Amino acid sequence: MPFLVVSFLASLLVALLVIHSAERHGHRSADHDLAGPQKFHFRPVPRIGGIAVFVAVLAGALLAQLSLEPDRHSIWLLIVSSLPTFVFGLAEDLTKGVSPRRRLFFTAVSAGLAILLLGGVIRRTTIPGVDHLITMTPFAVALTVLVVTGVSNAVNIIDGFNGLASMCVLMMVASIAYVAFQVGDTFVVTAALITIGAVLGFFVWNFPAGLIFLGDGGAYLIGFLLAELSVLLLVRNAGVSPMFPLLLCAYPIFETIFTMYRRKFVRGVPTAAPDGIHLHTLIHRRVMRLAVGIDQERRQTARNSMTSPYLWVLCLMSVIPSVLWWDNTAMLAGFLFLFMGSYLLLYWSIVRFKTPKWLVFRR
Repeated sequence: MPFLVVSFLASLLVALLVIHSAERHGHRSADHDLAGPQKFHFRPVPRIGGIAVFVAVLAGALLAQLSLEPDRHSIWLLIVSSLPTFVFGLAEDLTKGVSPRRRLFFTAVSAGLAILLLGGVIRRTTIPGVDHLITMTPFAVALTVLVVTGVSNAVNIIDGFNGLASMCVLMMVASIAYVAFQVGDTFVVTAALITIGAVLGFFVWNFPAGLIFLGDGGAYLIGFLLAELSVLLLVRNAGVSPMFPLLLCAYPIFETIFTMYRRKFVRGVPTAAPDGIHLHTLIHRRVMRLAVGIDQERRQTARNSMTSPYLWVLCLMSVIPSVLWWDNTAMLAGFLFLFMGSYLLLYWSIVRFKTPKWLVFRR
């Protein structure tokens, strides 16, 4: 618990410092694009919240070092592994000049570093055919890099509204901490608690007021930590079902896969092209009817923030069963298919203007 408290306080204070110094660095750090298809804020906001998260993770590692925790070296190696994805994500936040392809490349570099430094290579999936392939190390390494890179990018994709990505990651990492505690994996427990505190400190300022954003640096960083802790929990503990991390991260993963399919095969545009019809965007535009306050800015901020709880509930549909049946592959697979079916049904209902009445908020 001290790890969570220290990282929380560090993140809270650094984020506050970033917010209060925004006038001095806002010309570089603030998101001034208010008109893009995925922009839902009213005024320029600092998008370097990833700095607060990263400093908080460092603070947690320093506490582990000072208290001579047995797993302190592994925590430092995890941080070193995260550097490429964080640094180049932050570079995009400050320069707006790092392409999505380059960011994905350096996230893959981080995944490769984690394999070299921490030995986390996926060797079992319970997916027919795949388990045979990954008996060969090159395929196992390739799959691991793909998984870590994919989940990191998926978290960045769902980072669209105040509190959306950060709360989803909080719930998922808390689940990892719980399962790691059940199987006695102290390293994953400690690293997860540090991550929870770091994200929670940021969350306080991000939701509901939207005073600071994660940015690409923050979104890729917490996505990488989520993915790597999931992989390490699976690799280090034979009792954890391979379906546990897949179901746990089902919302961001399936959102990404469906987005790629929708862009490539339905709309015929590049898969990296931004658009305004993600599920969270549709909920904001077609479901959320909240308007609070006397001026446009307050109404827009409220609509932004109150969109996120809808997606938190959706995320919980995969998080809860993954925690309850973390060692039962058949149950986890069943809930995974149930989640995917529910997601598709909800998406197509909203996109076709047939939103279920029970979803619509009315004043």
